[in-house]
This record gives sequence, structure tokens and C-alpha cells, in this order.
Amino acid sequence: MAMDIMAFGINHKSASVDLRGQVSFAPETVVETLQAALSELGVSEIALLSTCNRTEIYAVGDLPDAQLLAWLAANKNLGVEALQHCYYCHRNNEAIRHMICVASGLDSLVVGEPQIFGQIKSAYSVAQKAATVDAYLNMAFQRAFAVAKRVRSETAIGKSPVSVAYASVSLAEQIFTDLKSAHVLLIGAGETIELAARHLLEKQIGRITVANRTLERAQELVEDFSAEAILLSDIPDYLHRADIVISSTASQLPILGKGAVEAALKKRLHKPIFMVDVAVPRDIEPQVEELDDVYLYTVDDLEEVIQDNIRARQSAADLARDIVDEEVENWSSKQRELAVVDTIRAFRDSVETIRDTEVEKALSALARGQDSAEVINTLARNLTNKLLHKPTTKLKQAGEEGRDDAISVTHELFGLNKNKR
Repeated sequence: MAMDIMAFGINHKSASVDLRGQVSFAPETVVETLQAALSELGVSEIALLSTCNRTEIYAVGDLPDAQLLAWLAANKNLGVEALQHCYYCHRNNEAIRHMICVASGLDSLVVGEPQIFGQIKSAYSVAQKAATVDAYLNMAFQRAFAVAKRVRSETAIGKSPVSVAYASVSLAEQIFTDLKSAHVLLIGAGETIELAARHLLEKQIGRITVANRTLERAQELVEDFSAEAILLSDIPDYLHRADIVISSTASQLPILGKGAVEAALKKRLHKPIFMVDVAVPRDIEPQVEELDDVYLYTVDDLEEVIQDNIRARQSAADLARDIVDEEVENWSSKQRELAVVDTIRAFRDSVETIRDTEVEKALSALARGQDSAEVINTLARNLTNKLLHKPTTKLKQAGEEGRDDAISVTHELFGLNKNKR
């Protein structure tokens, strides 16, 4: 028979960032946690996904919500009441739907973000390593991965940039038709700058220079990008070489002033510079925008681009959900088919056991010299009686209880004439 699957957890929609941090699992603890959970929860299979935005348990078994809730609370030294109002638990088809939506980025804080696909694949891989997944979760994860890939290929859900880093690179690409010959100066070494560098590399940017307050951090970053590292104090000597400047630091004062940019433009013979200042407060003085040959964009400018792209992703998400609906129905149909196969197998095994028992009796009778015609008649009579005993008993019971549906199904299964008395 088909197994019950559950998707239980909390995420950015249901719980605060502080609570999400309290229930998250460190990567090095997951294997041991999964192996212990098999016996502690009494499930046959289990996997665990833990990111900054969600902690989710995927399991095969039939557990009440309260048991899963108590297990998670105990593992994280929390009272059950802390989680009581912010968890969710999906079962069977809805659990599969949830897994697909997570893998596709439809359930993410930023709809369509691609990182979650790698995170859920990693969760599956860790569960395999822990030997806590088997046939059913294997099928569930593979279905989720396949549908996520289909969503990516058939919709534009991940094609519109919704991060300031991606939006910055997209704007640069619109201004410079060929980024392969462009030189970019990245100011800062935080997450936004790292993401911008990765996006630029994907666009095959010509050259990258990273400027940071400490050279060590800049050098750590450029190791991955074959780039050059400099100090913030070196910027005036390098600025004239930059076609693109993207700045994101935590400085409370501007990094670039109008004078420094003006001097760089003169060295460039007024060849334009594209600048993106995503810092708050600003890294580039607002007066820089007054200069000819400078295209300066701020976070507020990028916000409009990002909102347009979020709307585009939401439109793609509507198409994606149609795909999810179709695939969940396919999954459900497959499970019904498997359930029928299991029923047929059990029915055949039962009939074959009766057959083998009666054939063995008949062969023994023949070996004792009993008349063959009598043996055959006895075999046929015993087979008929034993094969019909349970169905006949159940049909009589259905008749007494007025369960016409069971009687109708019997007519359908055996091709009986309902009108015949």
C-alpha cells in the first residue's frame, strides 16, 4: 500500500528570524540527528532541510502533529508553546506539493531564487549518507527535483533579477554592449559585492578590481575571481581605469567624492563611467551625478527595476503553479496505481497459497492410490469453496448493512449481470 509522507516545519512566513535561528540544525549534527530520529519518532524514512529561512522535516510514517512538534522542541531545548503557533504540517499530496514548491523557489522569501534548489538537494544527499531515506522519499525527492527543473525551463521564474547585485549587473549590461572588454571596480567585500562579482563573471567581464578597507579580506574575495585586490586608499590611482564602479560598504562617510571622479574622467578623456551605489548611507557623493559622462544609480533607482522584475516573477509563478498542480496530480495517480498493484499482488499471493495447499493435498491423495476422478472433483470443490468463502461472507455482511456500493463493485469486478436473479 502507498505510504504516508509528511512535510513538517517552520519558515520565514510562519516564524521570526530569531525563532528560525533557534530551531536550525548545524550541518555537522544532521546525520546523527536523522539516525536518532528514526527510532525516536518511529518513522521509516526521514530527511531534514535547515537553512536561514526554514527548518523542515520530511518523513514517512503516520505521526500526529504533536509528536513532531514535541520532538523538534526537545531537540532545540525549547518549550512546545514556543513553536505551537508557527509550525505547519502537510501530508501526502500536499506534502509533495510543498516539497515541489520549495525546490522550485515558489515558497521562498524571494520567489524563484535558485539557491534553495541546491540546498534541498544537499538535504537529500545528507539523508542518503545517514541511510535514513529509502524508496518512498527517494521517489518524492526525485519528483520534486524533476518538477523544479521543469518550472525553470518552462517559465521565466528565475530570469528576472531581484537582488541589487544582479540588477546592478543587468543595468551595466544594458549600457555596455560588450562586457568582455570592460573593467569593473568593486568597492567593498561583503555579500552584495561577492554576488555582483559572480554575476559579472557569468557575463564574462573583462577585468575585476576589488577595493576594501582591509587588503586581507579583498584578497580572500579575489582568489575566487582571478581579480586584483587594492585598498580603499588606492582608489584614486585606479579609478580612471574603471568603466564600471559598484560600491557597497558599511562606511558612514562617502568613499568617492566629486573631485576624485572628476579627476578620473579627465584621465579617461571623458570616456563615460557607469556607477552603482548600493550602500546606505551612500558611498558616492550625490554631487557626482552632476558630472557629464557619469551614469550614477542608487538603491532607490534599482528598487524600481527590482519591483518590475518581482512582478515578472510573480506572473511566471502563476504558470509554475499550474505545472505544480499537474505534477501533483500525476504523483497522486502514480500512487493510486502503485496501491492497486500492491492489492493485486496480495490477492494473487492469497489465491496462490490456497491453490498450492489444495494441489499438495490432491497429489498426496493420488500417491495413496485414490481414484483420480474423485481427487480432481475434490480439488475443484475445495478450491471453489475456499476462494469464495471470504468474498461470500463479506457480500452477505454488505447486504445486511445496506452497502449497495460493495455489491455494485462485485458485479463490476466479475462481470455479473445485475438483473439476473
